[in-house]
Amino acid sequence: MNAPVNITEKAGDQGHGVRERLVVIGNGMAGCRAVEEILARDGERYAITIFGAEPRVNYDRIMLSPVLAGEKSFEDIIINDQAWYEDNDIELVSGDKVIAIKRDAQEIVSESGRTTPYDKLLIATGSDPFIIPVPGHDLPGVITFRDLDDVDKMLAAADKGGHAVVIGGGLLGLEAAHGLTLRGMDVTVLHLMPTLMERQLDEAAGFLLKSELERRGQTILTGADTAAIIGDDHVSGVKLKDGTEISADLVVMAVGIRPAVALAQNADLEVERGIVVDDHMVTSDPAIMAVGECVQHRGAVYGLVAPLWEMCRALADHATENPSGYQGSVTSTKLKVSGINVFSAGDFSGGEDCEDIVMRDASRGVYKRVIVKENRLIGAVLYGDTADGSWYFDLLKTQEDVSDIREALIFGQAFASGDALADPDSAVAALSDSAEICGCNGVSKGQVVACITGGAGDLDAVRSGCKASASCGSCTGLVESLLSITLGDDYGGERTVTPMCKCTSFTHEDVRRNILEKQLKSIPQVMQELHWTTPDGCASCRPALNYYLLCAWPGEHEEDPQSRFVNERMHANIQKDGTYSVVPRMWGGVTTPKELRAIADAAEKYEARLVKVTGGQRLDLFGIKKEDLPAIWADLNAAGMVSGHAYGKALRTVKTCVGSEWCRFGTQDSTGLGIKTEKMTWGSWMPHKFKIAVSGCPRNCAEATIKDFGIICVESGYELMVGGNGGIKLRGTDLLCKVETEEEALEYCAAFIQLYREEARYLDRTAPWIERVGLDYVKGRIVDDADGRLKLAQRFLHAQSILQKDPWEERAAGKEAHLHKHIAEIRPFAVVEAG
Repeated sequence: MNAPVNITEKAGDQGHGVRERLVVIGNGMAGCRAVEEILARDGERYAITIFGAEPRVNYDRIMLSPVLAGEKSFEDIIINDQAWYEDNDIELVSGDKVIAIKRDAQEIVSESGRTTPYDKLLIATGSDPFIIPVPGHDLPGVITFRDLDDVDKMLAAADKGGHAVVIGGGLLGLEAAHGLTLRGMDVTVLHLMPTLMERQLDEAAGFLLKSELERRGQTILTGADTAAIIGDDHVSGVKLKDGTEISADLVVMAVGIRPAVALAQNADLEVERGIVVDDHMVTSDPAIMAVGECVQHRGAVYGLVAPLWEMCRALADHATENPSGYQGSVTSTKLKVSGINVFSAGDFSGGEDCEDIVMRDASRGVYKRVIVKENRLIGAVLYGDTADGSWYFDLLKTQEDVSDIREALIFGQAFASGDALADPDSAVAALSDSAEICGCNGVSKGQVVACITGGAGDLDAVRSGCKASASCGSCTGLVESLLSITLGDDYGGERTVTPMCKCTSFTHEDVRRNILEKQLKSIPQVMQELHWTTPDGCASCRPALNYYLLCAWPGEHEEDPQSRFVNERMHANIQKDGTYSVVPRMWGGVTTPKELRAIADAAEKYEARLVKVTGGQRLDLFGIKKEDLPAIWADLNAAGMVSGHAYGKALRTVKTCVGSEWCRFGTQDSTGLGIKTEKMTWGSWMPHKFKIAVSGCPRNCAEATIKDFGIICVESGYELMVGGNGGIKLRGTDLLCKVETEEEALEYCAAFIQLYREEARYLDRTAPWIERVGLDYVKGRIVDDADGRLKLAQRFLHAQSILQKDPWEERAAGKEAHLHKHIAEIRPFAVVEAG
């Protein structure tokens, strides 16, 4: 190789044997890869000088995580050592950051004051870590995770032990957390979005990743919005906007990156999100090229390695006068996140005209989802098993028609290319009799076939006979194939029960049983464990799952607000013109002048177009704008009024008459009992809306005989009525029983509601539920079983006020207690919150 041109030679002096001066700003992966590509095409064309801000040779930034984790040393991640620069006559100026580009003079200036001329300039400045500008972000102990110096700081902190907080649940943040955990630190990850790595993973895969990281000892907080970093002369903690404080001896900012464009901006190059380049990676100055994370091509900015390599090839073609042009990249991500395999490619948002094909294997921690549109693969997400990632990515890039392999697509390339493709059942038929069909219950193919030949003619009979498909349900398709193969035309393929929705083969009852037995506490966990056939469920199952989790694990479940109907999210009823109606609660239909004034003030302030008395003895404010809802509720809350839940699948109203205090026919204090009942039951979410009424005498002015739970006061006590409905399908109540005291009436009411909450299907009113299970069943659980009734009532109050002492605790221990004394103290868990 010839010696490099002396840097004092005038830029542009060329002739025989004189090489053009190529100056590269950036000694990272992009800059050096571009140089490698140029050398491979024409090693004699340029005299090359590379400036690097770091005082070291080129290394693989992707491998910083293994260095942090102690799995590799710096020497292990070097890409180009000092000998490479020398062998290729490349001058490396390391540890000297370029601070200016003088385009007119075609020279650059470095931090040391060195001026270097160029014929062609390549900008490969990469990206800068984004620092959240919260108070305390500049405290000692707050660092980023971008280069080897950052790793050295983390290692020094880890040597002292203590607590580390990583802000950011993307790839870099999780790798930092993994490395610090392995180094012995107690690590908490804070992520603003509800899903980890939301750009690469859908909700289901993100849930699996979160669960696995938590199993390894990390604390993962999603939906965590950082308000400030705490400390005096050194970081001591992180404060979230919800007031939570987390102690920290080290804070790692890994919330994202931004293209490093300051140098280009100061040189008046065209810059938008990144340095704007054409298909040949040339900037707005023909003498200046740019490549890597700092550039913007056709409106896109890339932060992955694969596009970087494609850019470098196009740049080298142009720099050696053999232009090919860069057309942009279809990106995929195949990574090991903390030793966990994940892969994603293309568009996995789904939507209209898209078909999701999903496979879940809870026992192996595997999740696979491919998205097909118009018989072509447009996206894929794999977790746990990424062996077919390259195949899916190739199908995505080539846009090959996959209709012929549609049935086998989710099982991977090997299965899709096999003879089983012609008949999906033939793959099952080819299994040996000893092959395991149901992993949960250890049932082989031979045992399933024996069960079928022994008389099991449908899926439910197989589940009862040999337990195959009776647990997680992942083998349901295999069992149905064996039914089809074994019974032939005699198998109708019809189940005797109705699945919860199109996303699962399980019934509502199956799902509720599994939630309890497997202690499932979030929607993604349910979908993974029960092998949902869609990635995120549907509008039918998500609200149901959200309710079932809330009912099974009050205070422990992971609430998903987006799985609630819009009215429940807004704390108001949406009207046909897009405005909302607001209904404050009036206990038992009773109000005060103070409350009336507060309602009148709110109606005037927020320009309610109509104030109407409802059938539930309350006032409804119509025409409230969506943006005013937080403020109007704040005003009503300040006046001591809470939501009437007129929008909710919850207790709506407790309607009363004036009873014995005012009415000459009244036999008991129906108003007082109604207020006690409402204060006990308000805020309790239900499978559907729930209405109560208390009438002071058999004349039934409060219409107790068409409510979900009705109380009719008589001389000798109270008649308790259940299962009424005054809607489209009128149904009168059934008599549950008669009791003598208010305390008993309240206890029976709580027990009935809890039985309905625990056993009815979501969107079942009490009327169809009782018609399905039978009144005798309800009486057996509540009237005939005193101990069971007490436990139901206890569970109801536990759900209503988890932190309160159970009002029945003393009585359950054999002591005297009076429920009504505790009613006013109950703090329901579902209280409306402004905003």
